[in-house]
Amino acid sequence: MSPAISAALEAGVPVRNGRPDYTLAAALKKVSPETQAKAKTQATEFEAMFLNAMVSQMSTGIEGEGPFGGTVGTGAWRSMLTDQYTRSIAKAGGLGISTDVYRALILRQAGAS
Repeated sequence: MSPAISAALEAGVPVRNGRPDYTLAAALKKVSPETQAKAKTQATEFEAMFLNAMVSQMSTGIEGEGPFGGTVGTGAWRSMLTDQYTRSIAKAGGLGISTDVYRALILRQAGAS
């Protein structure tokens, strides 16, 4: 880790793409912790919704035995399973979409306040 990133992390400055993000740090000072938490939740839920759309499309043509088989109740069960999988993936960090969505939400809120 470079000295600049170490210093930024110690100072509480977020890091984006391997560089200190001073714009986000300044915006975070203008936004309440409650709004920050809400933006984080919304960004994670957005990523889960995006992942759900992707995974749902991947599993539509699967037939056969097991959890993705072609039985009567499979459609409803598959959608619930996909929803839980994608929420777990997004919570664990996902594809990184939520990071950019969170940044955009915070910057917009800071500009509005």
